[in-house]
Amino acid sequence: MKNYLSIDQGTTSSRAVVFSEDLNSISSHQEEYDLSYPKDGWVELDPEDILKTVKNSINNVLSNQSLEIEACGITNQRETTIVWEKESGKVIYPGIVWQDRRTADICERMKEKGFEKEIKNKTGLVLDPYFSATKIKWILDNTPGSLERARKGDLLFGTVDSYLIYNLTEERNHLTDATNASRTMLYNIKEQSWDEDLLEMFSIPKEMLPEVCDCDAEYGTIVHGKRKIKINGVIGDQQSALVGQRCFNNGQMKSTFGTGCFLMVNTKDQIIDIDEGLLTTIGYKIQGEISYAIEGSIYSCGNIVKWLRDKMKFFNKASDSEEMILEGKNAATGTMFLPAFNGLGAPYWDSSVRGGFYGITQDTTSEDLVTAAFQSICFQVLDIISILERYNIPTEELKVDGGMIANNVFCQLLSDSLGKKIISPKNIESTALGACIVAMIGSGSDLDFSMIEIEKSFVPKSENNILLGQQYRDWKNYIENSLT
Repeated sequence: MKNYLSIDQGTTSSRAVVFSEDLNSISSHQEEYDLSYPKDGWVELDPEDILKTVKNSINNVLSNQSLEIEACGITNQRETTIVWEKESGKVIYPGIVWQDRRTADICERMKEKGFEKEIKNKTGLVLDPYFSATKIKWILDNTPGSLERARKGDLLFGTVDSYLIYNLTEERNHLTDATNASRTMLYNIKEQSWDEDLLEMFSIPKEMLPEVCDCDAEYGTIVHGKRKIKINGVIGDQQSALVGQRCFNNGQMKSTFGTGCFLMVNTKDQIIDIDEGLLTTIGYKIQGEISYAIEGSIYSCGNIVKWLRDKMKFFNKASDSEEMILEGKNAATGTMFLPAFNGLGAPYWDSSVRGGFYGITQDTTSEDLVTAAFQSICFQVLDIISILERYNIPTEELKVDGGMIANNVFCQLLSDSLGKKIISPKNIESTALGACIVAMIGSGSDLDFSMIEIEKSFVPKSENNILLGQQYRDWKNYIENSLT
């Protein structure tokens, strides 16, 4: 039986997984690394930490020298921006993480100049600090001599996938895939190419950009001891989860609950333009065929749980939170949470607002606060679902994955809030699985990937759905009042 290596590089950790061709995990290893927060709204990482944790994870899962690897797939946190020297490979500035909001002023100035509509039309994205373009511009503007060096081809830009490919392959290839390119705000998703007008708009030299390939292309060779492993798949993390959840048909939808929450629905060859703050993006490009997707991006999700655990000390382990989430009438305390540690994503796209609680009284308990925080995650998903339904996009059920899905009480709360059936696969780490599937296709596998094993499902309770509907309306008013 053939085996495949999947590299899953996330916001706070790197992981390597070896899958057999029947998509069972043989071995896995994960290492965390730290982010830094130099100023309010700034989020940075050391790219060397990424490289170190990825290499350590690979070494761990490939310690069995007799284990043969057919191909490798890479999936990665998107939008995070790295600029490095072509010759030395050294970065000229720390990696600016997707959550970073430092370029909000740049975005506002560009909106005032009327660029927003053209950017949305070409890229499917809103003009926001979330994406790579203004991050690249900021690095070039704030690192002396870098713009001229970039024009000469001495500096290279990449999202994390490109940085890994450059540093892991013996060819030192400078490549990216269509999904990651579509998140830079520089890639024309209709023409499927870097856009000259956008490059000029952001003053970014084309010479520093990677070549864009299909997700199942050949990206280079990893040398590990006596092994030579071809990278036959690269795909951004949320698109990878779309593949991992087998959302290959029009209207199939998944939501990944990690550091942030990302809901994505496959629209196949249709580019659907939604004005209410949702994004149009490339879902994947496999075997020469492109599938587009609509995405709702929520900044704060798993990091809320981590904050409740590590900063507020409400529980010792994330799993303990299950016992603190109130249900039914007990949850209707009037306490609400604004989940905006770094602003709000879809559909609000507000960089300036910050988090907070509302409705606290002397009777408020830690359970009330924890419940309000978990409800805010569900209500943000409901925001996105409501917009999709206004565009007649079917939303009968939602496939979910990510670390938070281990919390059954949260899954039931999500089902009750949305009034939808929630389906969780046997393997909830769909992101790593999607990278494996893309690499398998890229290496020539002709297996049928359409079937998925379901571990558990949750059906909404009508009485809870009614109660949560009223709480959602109150929460919505609270959010909108906080934005004015």
